[in-house]
Amino acid sequence: MSLLIKNGQIITATDQYVADILCEGESITAIGRNLTAPSGAEVIDATGKYVFPGFIDPHVHIYLPFMGTFSKDDYDSGSRAALVGGTTTLIEMCCPSRQEEPLEGFNLWLSKAEGISACDYTFHMAVSRFDPSAEEQLRQIVKRGIASFKIFLAYKGAFGIDDNELYNTLRLAKELGVIVTAHCENAELVSAMQQRLVGEGKTGPEWHEPSRPVRVEAEGVHHLMTFAEMTGAHVYVVHTSNDDAISAAAAARKRGVHVWIETVAPYLVLDETYAQKPNFEGAKYVMSPPLRSKRHQDVIWNALASRMVSTIATDHAPFDFKGQKEMGRGDFTKIPNGIPSVEDRINLVYTYGVKRGRIDLNTFVDACSTQAAKLFGLFPRKGTIALGSDADLVVYDPNYRGRISQKTQQMNVDYSAFEGWEIEGRPSLVTVRSSVMARDGKFVGKLGHGKLLKREPSHF
Repeated sequence: MSLLIKNGQIITATDQYVADILCEGESITAIGRNLTAPSGAEVIDATGKYVFPGFIDPHVHIYLPFMGTFSKDDYDSGSRAALVGGTTTLIEMCCPSRQEEPLEGFNLWLSKAEGISACDYTFHMAVSRFDPSAEEQLRQIVKRGIASFKIFLAYKGAFGIDDNELYNTLRLAKELGVIVTAHCENAELVSAMQQRLVGEGKTGPEWHEPSRPVRVEAEGVHHLMTFAEMTGAHVYVVHTSNDDAISAAAAARKRGVHVWIETVAPYLVLDETYAQKPNFEGAKYVMSPPLRSKRHQDVIWNALASRMVSTIATDHAPFDFKGQKEMGRGDFTKIPNGIPSVEDRINLVYTYGVKRGRIDLNTFVDACSTQAAKLFGLFPRKGTIALGSDADLVVYDPNYRGRISQKTQQMNVDYSAFEGWEIEGRPSLVTVRSSVMARDGKFVGKLGHGKLLKREPSHF
C-alpha cells in the first residue's frame, strides 16, 4: 500500500514548509520536493492545502455507563465521527465504578473497541478505588500497555476516591512511571451545594454551574497539586475550564510540580449562557466542570497561545436530548453530563482559534496532536510528520465553507451543540497508517482498521 501526497503545506508543532510525503506500508518513508510515486501508488494533490499530523483526542468517552444510562456512541459511530473530523487516535477514559474490578473493567472497555474501531485507540485507566487487590490489577494493566491512570475528585460514591486512595494512586504512578490524569473538583462541596439548590426549588439546568462554581474546580486543582508535590507524581489536569484553575496549576508548576493542563473544545467557544437556555434546552450544554462565564475564554485561549495549557481535547460524552438529558427534568443533578464534540473539535479550533488569530498553526498542531503524543507515550510514532512515523495524516482544505448540523454528523446523538455554526475549513483527506479513511466529510475506510496502541511507562 503506497500513498503520495504532493505539494501540501506541511505543518507540525515547530515547522511549516511545502513538500511531498510518501507513505509506504504503514509509515512515512520519504519527505521532500518532487518525489516520484511508486507503481500503483495513489497520488493526492494537496496544492493550496495544509497537511497536518493525524490529530489525537486525549479525552473521550465512547462506552460510558453514567447516571443510570449509557452514552450513545459506540466504536462504530464514534471512530467514524473522529476520522471525518480529522482525529486519527482516541484515548478513551476506561471508567469502571468502585464496585467493579479494574481488570474486568479494562477488558470490558477493550472489548468495545477491538475489531470495531476504524481509528487507533488506547485508554486512560480509571482508579475508582485503591486497595491491595486493585493495586495488583493496576500493575497488570500497565504491563499490558496502558501508561496512564485517571482519577476523579468528584462523583462521590461512583468514581470518586478519598485522600488516602489519592495518595496511594499517585505513589504507585510515581513508582511505575505512569502519568495520572485527574478530574479536579471537590465532591463534598458539590454534593452539599446540589442538595441546597434543589432543596430551594432551583432545579433547572441553569443551576448546574452554580452547584460547582469556579472556586470548587480551582480547589480541586490545588488539592491535587499538594498530593503531586508530596509524591513526585506526574499529573495532568483534564477539562480545565477557567482562569482560577489554570492559575492553581501554574503556581504549582512554578514550585516544581510536574503538571500539565488540558482544556476541551466546548470551553473555548461556548459559555454559561448556553446552559441557561429556556425550555430545558440548556440541558444540552450540561457538562462537568460546567461552561463558565465568557471572560474565561480569553484566558484559556491566551494560555494555549503561550503553551501554558498543553492540549485541547473534547471530553466527548454523547447523550440524547430526548430520553436521556430529559432524565434531569425537575432535578438538574440527574442530567447526564456531556457535550458531543469529537467530530467538531478540529474544525471549531481552526475556525474560531486559528482563523481568528487566537493561536497560530504550529500551536494548533501542538495542542491538538503533538503534546498528547508526547505526554502519553505515543511520540514520535504519532503526533508529528517525520520519517518512520505512522502515516496518520490530515489534508486540510482551508477554503471549505460549511455549517455544522446534526443531520449530517456521524455521531449517534439526536442534537448538535453547534447546530448551524459556520466552519471555515475541514479535512479533505484523512489517513490512518497510510489507509485513506475519510474524504470530504465522508467516511470511506473500514471498521476494524484501528489498533490498540500499547504504550511504555516513561519512568520519569
